[in-house]
Amino acid sequence: MQALYAHGAKDLRLSSCELAAPGPGEVSVRLARGGICGSDLHYFNHGGFGTVRLREPMILGHEVSGHVTALGDGVSGLEVGQLVAVSPSRPCGDCGECLRGLPNQCLNMRFYGSAMPFPHIQGAFREELVAGAAQCIPADGLDPAQAAMAEPLSVALHAVRRAGEMLGRRVLVTGCGPIGVLVILAARRAGAGQIVATDISDRMLEFARAAGADVVLNTREDPEALAPFTAGKGTLDVLFECSGAQPALVAGIGALRPRGRIVQLGLSGDMSLPMMQLTAKELELCGSFRFHEEFAVAVDMMRKGLIDAGQLLTHSFPLADFADAFAMANDRTQAMKVQLDFAAC
Repeated sequence: MQALYAHGAKDLRLSSCELAAPGPGEVSVRLARGGICGSDLHYFNHGGFGTVRLREPMILGHEVSGHVTALGDGVSGLEVGQLVAVSPSRPCGDCGECLRGLPNQCLNMRFYGSAMPFPHIQGAFREELVAGAAQCIPADGLDPAQAAMAEPLSVALHAVRRAGEMLGRRVLVTGCGPIGVLVILAARRAGAGQIVATDISDRMLEFARAAGADVVLNTREDPEALAPFTAGKGTLDVLFECSGAQPALVAGIGALRPRGRIVQLGLSGDMSLPMMQLTAKELELCGSFRFHEEFAVAVDMMRKGLIDAGQLLTHSFPLADFADAFAMANDRTQAMKVQLDFAAC
């Protein structure tokens, strides 16, 4: 069986990987699609992000779907041949954070394709995967490409949940890559009254507008584009910061009205904050990290046609063409979401 390993920055290799049989409560899944995420690109481009670095070869990937090929003992509710979206979230269920209802903060999290712990948690870009049955959410009615979008949609749903009441709120989304655009879709579904989106790429802003953003602003062309929203003490209620770029965060904070909320999703290392503005405007700052129970909700919403996450898919490549796939995923002038097509192997 082949799997896609990152050995370091700009060093991806398709290599053999051991194929295991499913144990009790597990299933084997033949991969169909796998989306290249921003974290995969960080490992590819830089060998990690922030203080997280690759210290051993690691299989990448955590946005995957596939078809069940075998059931372990005690598995019910799934069938061989069934299309499933596979959640990469595997909390232990026993640590202090899990027991207080925060599985996404699990102290022993085994999240596919993560170099945070050592040994690293191997990822899902492999031809066949053994997963817990509870991770596998039936995706009947979706195609594999749509089902593989459940993971990034879950990130967006968790962020919108962290933002609190959304009905009628005026929302700012900074950074319109896949997560930012999915946040736009999720915030609109949750009742946002107005959505303003910023990015430095017109191509990304096209997707933001198509997803329902009312106003799109290119802050590279006009660094003061948000100035009209800073009138008085600010005019917007919620900032979803999805870029991980300090200038975007600072500009967004300036546009928030008193007691607005900042939801930080973007991960790119530490950033400095204008603390006087946070204090004087009584702003709330909260992080949003991963997800857990939102995964099944994401699949359900796509199956019901409530959110069309598949509209973000722009390119797919056979697994053997992984180098071309990652090159395309790096090109924000062309690509929004790039997937590996395992069925084309």
